[in-house]
Amino acid sequence: MTEEILKQLRGQMAETMVSLRRDLARIRAGRATPALLDHVFVDYYGSSTALNKLATVSAPEARMLLVQPFDKKTVASIDKAIRSAGLGLSPIGDGTLLRIPIPELNEERRRELVKQVRKEAETHRVSVRSHRRDANELLKDAENEKEITQDDHRVAHEKVQKITDEAITQIDEIVKTKENEILSV
Repeated sequence: MTEEILKQLRGQMAETMVSLRRDLARIRAGRATPALLDHVFVDYYGSSTALNKLATVSAPEARMLLVQPFDKKTVASIDKAIRSAGLGLSPIGDGTLLRIPIPELNEERRRELVKQVRKEAETHRVSVRSHRRDANELLKDAENEKEITQDDHRVAHEKVQKITDEAITQIDEIVKTKENEILSV
């Protein structure tokens, strides 16, 4: 019973790490990465469609993104969607594809991005603590139902705390790496 709960907790912690990495990839660090445009949605014949479903996004250079639409008629819609996404990017179109230069970040913008990274990290730390609370409640319920002993509950509780501490440490390492990436000129 306790192994099931711990296995479930490890899975939830792993999902949280994947989510953190995905969310941090969307934060522009001065380098071109196709993940910058993952959350851009384009109005495609009346429906909101993810950009990566309508075009190939690549980074041929360190400061340039290249968007090649599958349908040439969508170039204008994609351009409009990128401009209105709030990323501070200005695509340059030639009718068949879009080039998106990634501007240098100034010091003030770098500090804002670091704050955004820390806020994202705290959100994921809260998620980790929530998973810990849920696991502890399941252990307590199992003890109350006489499915596990009090000693098993105590040992499992310590394992839950260890797993949580490891996840928080991993979040801190991921955030530190991202902050260094943003602050490096």
